[in-house]
Amino acid sequence: MSKKVLENNLLTSRSSTSPTSAFHPVPSSPPSHQLAPPSFFFLLEYYTLPATTNYKEAFALFDKRGNGRIPLSSLGDLLRACGQNPTNAEVDDLIHGSAPKGDLDFESFLKILNRPNGFRDPGEPDEFVRGFQVFDKDCTGYIGVGELRYVLTSLGEKLTNEEVDELLKGMNVHGDQVNYTDFVKMILAN
Repeated sequence: MSKKVLENNLLTSRSSTSPTSAFHPVPSSPPSHQLAPPSFFFLLEYYTLPATTNYKEAFALFDKRGNGRIPLSSLGDLLRACGQNPTNAEVDDLIHGSAPKGDLDFESFLKILNRPNGFRDPGEPDEFVRGFQVFDKDCTGYIGVGELRYVLTSLGEKLTNEEVDELLKGMNVHGDQVNYTDFVKMILAN
């Protein structure tokens, strides 16, 4: 049912008159807490249109051929550009599972973006800090740059050395040590 039809039905059901019984008046419409006011639909549209517009703009940036489609190899980068945080494994599952074969159109992209299970929550900063504390034997709050590089390029979602270099550019390195609490905050802020 379209939004306009639903709004009209809500408006007419509120203004219609109903017969009354001899003992109890029959309300002309259900209690107002059961109906969404028409302004609700305006607000819903107001808050969802900018997001969809932003997604369209991001999609258009990845649509290099201008045909309304992007290669599946760009899906992870596009999702991240739209504020999602999929792991490489999640992107691979999407590409080999639920995504259509070949290129991806905007409508299919929105279905992936808004799927019921969504993406894994990136986690709380404390969880990441506890992970780095394993490598901080002296409990100083710092980890060696070499050790950090090893962790980031060898464990979990592996980064390349170039990606680690890029991350370290934004960090204050004290000697050959990095404050891992600050590192986690910087990563999660981006």
